[in-house]
Amino acid sequence: MEIRTGIGYDIHKLEEGRKFVLGNVTIPFEKGFIAHSDGDVLIHAIIDALLGAIAYGDIGRLFPDNDDSYKNIDSSILLRRVKKIVKEKGYKIGNIDTIIICQKPKLMPYIDKIRENLSSILEIEIDKISVKAKTKEGMDATGKGDSVEVFASTLIFKEM
Repeated sequence: MEIRTGIGYDIHKLEEGRKFVLGNVTIPFEKGFIAHSDGDVLIHAIIDALLGAIAYGDIGRLFPDNDDSYKNIDSSILLRRVKKIVKEKGYKIGNIDTIIICQKPKLMPYIDKIRENLSSILEIEIDKISVKAKTKEGMDATGKGDSVEVFASTLIFKEM
């Protein structure tokens, strides 16, 4: 069996009047992400982790932000495309582990729905997906509520 791991990271600024979307869940909040796509930092970090595991570069290489076909695109569409590439290369996803760093809003009420969405998009069992939420205790731009950061890791495998 061949086993690979990948690490992903993303950060987006927040601005009033925009949508706040994490894991394909729209969360009610007065601010949302400034981004070319829908700004789903969680899905973007997962995409980078999966692409890293197959040595395929990063999200910007595959879905450049200067390509208008990705303007305001639902990030779950991009994740499905990456899942297909991983599968075409003969790999299966073993697990996904993520940390969302966000001062506000409180994410705990949405974690289960986020995990359900990711399970459906990736076609893997929900117990293979971990989503944790942390704050920065008021430190730096994320801690002051001006941005959201996400770290993601993944394990993929290919049976030989």
